[in-house]
Amino acid sequence: MDIKERQRIIMEKGAANVTKWVGSTASVILHTILFIVSFALPTLGVVTFERMLLVLTTIVSLEAIYLSIFIQMSINMNNQNIEIIQEDIEELGEDIEEIGEDIEELGEDIEEIGEDLEELGGDLEEIQKDVDELQENVDEIQEDVDEIQEETKEDEDAEKKESELLLTIHATLMLLQKEIEQLKIAHKPG
Repeated sequence: MDIKERQRIIMEKGAANVTKWVGSTASVILHTILFIVSFALPTLGVVTFERMLLVLTTIVSLEAIYLSIFIQMSINMNNQNIEIIQEDIEELGEDIEEIGEDIEELGEDIEEIGEDLEELGGDLEEIQKDVDELQENVDEIQEDVDEIQEETKEDEDAEKKESELLLTIHATLMLLQKEIEQLKIAHKPG
């Protein structure tokens, strides 16, 4: 901070302090005492009335000039502070508007997520139905296998057929299991 800046700060603080003091009760009391003393001096014969008025008028005029300067300095500082506060208020208003927009966007996102969850729920129900149907098919195949096993126990040729059928069923089951996994992956959320 350079010397001019320090001097400006000291002057501004001095102006603020003088302006604050002039508006105080102590200032009123001091001025009242000075005026009483000033008017008492000619009565006591210390100075002539005209000389006292001349000095008092000069002092009061100088005081008025300096007070008006200090008051104007205080007003200027207050105006600068008000401008800074107004800029801050405008920035806060813009920030509040941006926050409002962000909240609206979040609300829209939440609604979209809700819709997506509803769709996923429907997809999961369909997948469950498909899995149930596949399970019924597997149960039917197992029943067929059980029947075939009972019938083929009696002769060797039936055994060969049973092996072939079991391999076919096994291959079908593997294929069904892959299809189930693909359906689960296709309808997986996210």
